[in-house]
Amino acid sequence: MGRGRFKAKPTGRRNFSTPEEMAAGSSARPRTFKKAQEEEAAHHEKEESEEESGGDSEEETEKKKGILDASEIQNPNLVKPRNVKARAADVESSPELSRREREEIEKQKAHERYMRLQEQGKTEQARKDLERLALIRQQRAEAAKKREEEKTAKEQKKAEARK
Repeated sequence: MGRGRFKAKPTGRRNFSTPEEMAAGSSARPRTFKKAQEEEAAHHEKEESEEESGGDSEEETEKKKGILDASEIQNPNLVKPRNVKARAADVESSPELSRREREEIEKQKAHERYMRLQEQGKTEQARKDLERLALIRQQRAEAAKKREEEKTAKEQKKAEARK
């Protein structure tokens, strides 16, 4: 059971007028992409022929009014990609590093510097380690002497027992 007709909004296709159509006042026909490309190609050819002739055209000297002037303004935020040729590229200069990369490199260099000082025994931790090592060596030497004395004492007892 229908409750009335549903009227859809006209969405999807939007037809915009070109500046030429607006100037001519005929913006009824829909614009297609192919036509826009053809118009651009014709416009570029026209500009090239004017540049070759060297004369100033009336269109350039005549100031456009209203929307026609604004339609030629391009997006100022648009960054055009620059192609760098291989021979023009600076191979020797290193690219700028990010903050994290710089900090990581500094951290590695600081660690290497610390390890060099550690090997030379100039850091506080290295001094403590060397003192501990000296103490351990002394204790081991004393233990070895004690074992040697006990061994000689046993051998003397065995030698006396045999006699």
